[in-house]
Amino acid sequence: MVIKVYLATASGSTAIKKKQQDVVGFLEALKVDYTEFDIATNEENRMWMRENVPGEKKPTNGIPLPPQIFNDQNYCGDYDTFFNAKEDNEVFAFLGLAPPAGSKEAQLAEKALILQNGKDPEEHHKTSAEECNGDSAAPEDLHKTSDPGEAAEMKEPSEKEEEVEHKEEDAEEPLTEDEEHPVTEDEEQGEAATES
Repeated sequence: MVIKVYLATASGSTAIKKKQQDVVGFLEALKVDYTEFDIATNEENRMWMRENVPGEKKPTNGIPLPPQIFNDQNYCGDYDTFFNAKEDNEVFAFLGLAPPAGSKEAQLAEKALILQNGKDPEEHHKTSAEECNGDSAAPEDLHKTSDPGEAAEMKEPSEKEEEVEHKEEDAEEPLTEDEEHPVTEDEEQGEAATES
């Protein structure tokens, strides 16, 4: 896929020149391969750009101004949409390209995937593979690992740890009404007297 940037090398507008420099400079900084197409010196480039900018993206006079950005034949946007994508760290998505691994945009995309799926993509991949293969770890395999640090974390609980767990479980059980408000002997005698 080729990123095409349509610009005017002989523009009288300093605003247009600045926008063109901003787009080209940022693409170079990101090491994105692109090709410049000059609409000031080549009528075919000018006509192609004007014909391929979607109608809803054209200004009210119908003539789009440079810079205009395309991914091969697909329209990406003008300077304003490029600037918004740049501010949101979504330039690669704007260009229709996959972000390079480790880039901020790739990290944001991964976080969005985690939020969407509710789990880490690597966990999701492992879980899905296990479900597809019908694999499930045997109980004795759960405590085996090649990493000594993980082995310490995954060891069988000792008898003391089990006792502590049982005590904690017992302590957390709700009290019955009798246990919560024990009846004294005086109260029992008072109840017996009212019943008779």
